[in-house]
Amino acid sequence: MRQLALFGQSESGGAIGFGPERARIEARFAPIMREELALGRLVSYVGNKSVPLLRLYRYKEAFSLGFVEEFIRRFLLDGDDYILDPFCGMGTTLVAAMKRQVPSVGIDKLPLATFVADALIRLAALEPGVLYATYDKLRARVADAEPARVAGDVSIMKVAFVPEILEILRKWKSVIDDLETPLREVFLLLFFSILEPCSYTSKDGQFLRLRRDKPVADPGEVLGRKVMEAERDLRLFRQVIGDVRLAPRPEIITGDARALGDMGFDRPPTAVITSPPYANRYDYTRTYSLELCFHFVRNFEELKALRFGILRSHIESRVEENERPPHPAIEELVDALESQGRDLNNPRIPHMLTAYFVDMRQVIRQLGAVLAPGAKVAMVVDNVRFGGELVPVDLVLCEMAEEFGFKVTEVIVARYKGNSSQQMGKYGRVPVRESVVVWEKDR
Repeated sequence: MRQLALFGQSESGGAIGFGPERARIEARFAPIMREELALGRLVSYVGNKSVPLLRLYRYKEAFSLGFVEEFIRRFLLDGDDYILDPFCGMGTTLVAAMKRQVPSVGIDKLPLATFVADALIRLAALEPGVLYATYDKLRARVADAEPARVAGDVSIMKVAFVPEILEILRKWKSVIDDLETPLREVFLLLFFSILEPCSYTSKDGQFLRLRRDKPVADPGEVLGRKVMEAERDLRLFRQVIGDVRLAPRPEIITGDARALGDMGFDRPPTAVITSPPYANRYDYTRTYSLELCFHFVRNFEELKALRFGILRSHIESRVEENERPPHPAIEELVDALESQGRDLNNPRIPHMLTAYFVDMRQVIRQLGAVLAPGAKVAMVVDNVRFGGELVPVDLVLCEMAEEFGFKVTEVIVARYKGNSSQQMGKYGRVPVRESVVVWEKDR
């Protein structure tokens, strides 16, 4: 274990941003914290790049199928269990559960996420060859199609595409919309996967960046290649994963993890394998704005409502007047950051952190209310650093979990991550943890 990084010293021996509350919580959990760096390659989307079907759509915030399978094994889960992923993203947990014949339910507030999860499962159940035949029929109709409506008043939609390419994409969207389920959902998934190569945009960190020098793909050609890729992956998927049509189909809900009590689960879940949004300023409604504008929102007002309705992990998060940091370590952190004033690269960071931990405390409260006695939780979380101040996200969430009836069994350090070049230049190189916190609900 890297004790220097844990207890507030940089690799060069200098002090880093730890106040007494954060030092206390680090010392308290040190006995149950351990490194397992082999998990580092599993806690990111990189592990899915070799998994048929899951690699078709680049949902880069996902963790890997191998990670979920590993914790299904560690938790000894079987067909009598019921896995919940309250931040299901593209559905990696749900696919792993199907592979292992374990019933599951996935929830996400972002409608694109639950759509992708559902479409991937629909795709896995198709017969090989159907996609080829359907693509040929669609291609014959595109030229005469009426362009589909999009949220054209959103700024990124005005600059992301060559006008002629946007027109063609809208026509493809129109003919895809005329398909019946499940082909409509599957082709929309493939369509969403080509928006980035057909545009001047690039998903880069927390932004959807414009790159005017980027070559732009022809929609029909790149969709045709994606269909070939999907057909090939469908066959490989059956060989590697098995026939998921024989497995219990997951339930997928577009809903809020802060309101799990409203979901009406068939029975109390016995396990959670998940990764909530990180407190790292990323705004998913910006990263995936093209997909959202083509199908899920009709205008900027609806996009803005979605932006302010998701879990508050991004810099535009709003804090209510009566909301305060819900943990002493976060209160200490926010005070330290606010004292820096204009030294922060964004003065809204303290508000974002307050809102994030208020929301995560509510998520954990809800988990405590809906899970079965003895339920196990594996949650991937990422510590962060702002203005030289370290945020022990993993340990703060652990103390919150104890408040709502969970026992913290271990904190596994999966990998250490560097900081931004600006942070390192000003405060030195100090690694931050990406951890798996493991809890068990008291009986």
